[in-house]
Amino acid sequence: MPTTTENKIKYGLKNVHYAVITPGEDGAVTFGTPVRIPGAVNLSLQAQGDETKFYADDIAYYVTTANDGYSGDLEIAVVPDSFRKDVLKEEEDETDMVLVEKSNVETAPFALLFEFDGDVKATRHVLYNCSCGRPSITSSTVNNAKTPSTDTLTVTASPLSDGRVKAKTTSKTPEAKYNAWYESVWEPTAAGA
Repeated sequence: MPTTTENKIKYGLKNVHYAVITPGEDGAVTFGTPVRIPGAVNLSLQAQGDETKFYADDIAYYVTTANDGYSGDLEIAVVPDSFRKDVLKEEEDETDMVLVEKSNVETAPFALLFEFDGDVKATRHVLYNCSCGRPSITSSTVNNAKTPSTDTLTVTASPLSDGRVKAKTTSKTPEAKYNAWYESVWEPTAAGA
């Protein structure tokens, strides 16, 4: 039975996954099976979209804001090789098992799944249509302490052709749906869409 008490706070970041998108000719998309990205450090996405004000009667008579999704950074310990191959489209040399980055490939779109802990229960999220660029190459010398370096992916989450940007669990989400969150990308039923 779902919890009916809502979280009062959120903290932490864990269970980051990606699911590669296969676009259809009619604009519909198919999501691959989510793959875990271990070592989540930080996620910071800013809402995108311009505010438009229409003035009449000497006031802001009508105000609307466009929802263009989100843009920002996902910081992780190390970008896994599976993500490099599936999303960044790096090719693995079959003989020497070396990943090769090429300039003439486009990255693949993907859904990004993750969760934030709460005082009652973790809230699970999915951003449906993400793209990202290559991470920078950074590290530093070891001195008197081994301080880990991290990789940062700049992520843009755009609306799908049907307008969906993101979804998240609530305190009323059935346990079966909540527990299966990382097995496949959750999509609304036809009646709930």
